Amino acid sequence: MATYVNNLRLKEIATGDESGTWGTSTNTNLELVTDGFSYGTKAMAADANETFTMPDATTDATRGFYLKITSGVSLTATREVTLGPDTVSKVWLIENATSGSQIITIKQGSGATVDVASGSKVMLVTDGLGAGAAVINANPTEVGGTVTSVAVTGTVNGITLTGGPVTTTGTFTLGGTLANVDLTSQVTGTLPVANGGTALTALGTANQVLAVNAGATALEYQTVATGSVTSVGGTGTVNGISLSGTVTSSGNLTLGGTLANVDLTSQVTGTLPVANGGTGGTTSTGTGAVVLGTAPTITGMTLAGAVTGADQTVSAINLKDYAEVTNAIGSTGGGTQDIDLTLGNYVTATVDTSSNTFTFSNPTASDEGCGFTLVLTNGGSETVNWPAAVDWPGATAPTLTAAGVDKLVFETSDGGTTWLGNLAGLAYA
Repeated sequence: MATYVNNLRLKEIATGDESGTWGTSTNTNLELVTDGFSYGTKAMAADANETFTMPDATTDATRGFYLKITSGVSLTATREVTLGPDTVSKVWLIENATSGSQIITIKQGSGATVDVASGSKVMLVTDGLGAGAAVINANPTEVGGTVTSVAVTGTVNGITLTGGPVTTTGTFTLGGTLANVDLTSQVTGTLPVANGGTALTALGTANQVLAVNAGATALEYQTVATGSVTSVGGTGTVNGISLSGTVTSSGNLTLGGTLANVDLTSQVTGTLPVANGGTGGTTSTGTGAVVLGTAPTITGMTLAGAVTGADQTVSAINLKDYAEVTNAIGSTGGGTQDIDLTLGNYVTATVDTSSNTFTFSNPTASDEGCGFTLVLTNGGSETVNWPAAVDWPGATAPTLTAAGVDKLVFETSDGGTTWLGNLAGLAYA
């Protein structure tokens, strides 16, 4: 029986076989031998790994010495091409002519592989050692492998290199802005005058000065002769202030005049105090005339917001169309309920659950009369306790309406030590 165990998968005729037909098989073998020195093309059918297997005693491009690998689709990543069978030991010249600019990795078994970059050609050898078969790079000029990708990284003194990685061809770009150069250790040469330097590498002697040489061609250190100033004049006027006088040996220049024409927008700093005719402030709000004085007379004004009197006295005034602020407590909910006079002097509340104990807070000072009105709904529906400081007529708190509205008035002139309590109205509907 014929076998095909050679490296070109030729038909090996067994002794005594193919009497009268061996010539046909021999001629096919000779043709396949020539194919092993020829050019062939194989196409990858999909964007995936591919296996090309050399068939037994049959013409196939895989057998060719120069094997051009193309693709029917554009590859999106590195793909493996396996050359089979894994028992074939053979030399190939592989060309990567696939679309998509991707690397193809040539392998045979589980051993070493060889990468072929897009558009490149690599000569390689398969060792045919079965399942562990390896592929060896056999390029005649190969020294240590093929560079397939060059990346760049790092920044030095603000200079950067960009453009990587380059896998086939490309350009690296040097850019950035030079910075943080150490003039002590990172520069060489001497900075010329044309570039802001002195073109000198050493200092002069004590008390010398840096000056232009006699030929006006370079800088040099020169010794300056001593002398005397023979005349100093003063002249000029700024905003009414003048400088005058001439000194020939010793004397004074005189600063005089009267400050004038000062631009308050751009030529002054700070804030002018009231004592010097200013306001002492830097901002203003609202509209209208500004009134200044210890006790100004206000001829008329409109308030556009709340005014806090800070417990000061206002006398000799007539009030019209005024109202007291209402502190609407709502349901007391039982327990302790404070009436805070800073929240309003007209108070409304509803007794709804369990007993209630009222407390009064923040009356005015002890030398001032202070009072408030309490409109209480359903005050008699539960027990209502009043502060011990409340003094009722006849020393008896009124009986309140269980289902209705009562009006009570409380007043103090001693800062809340004693409150005079009065029932102003009972059982309003």
